[in-house]
Amino acid sequence: MARECNICHKGPIFGHSISHSNKASRKKWSANLQRVKAKTEAGVRTIWVCTRCLRSGRVQKAV
Repeated sequence: MARECNICHKGPIFGHSISHSNKASRKKWSANLQRVKAKTEAGVRTIWVCTRCLRSGRVQKAV
């Protein structure tokens, strides 16, 4: 399974990096994911969470 946010399922985005001469090469943009100990339905787990979900309060961090 690829790394993605366990809350919103945000993952990597693929596209092209275009040079000045308009030559395209493959590029991958990764989401800003952090490993966080969080409270879930199954108890306290370590999950991958994007920073947007952390800032918005969608994740309750375990103490």
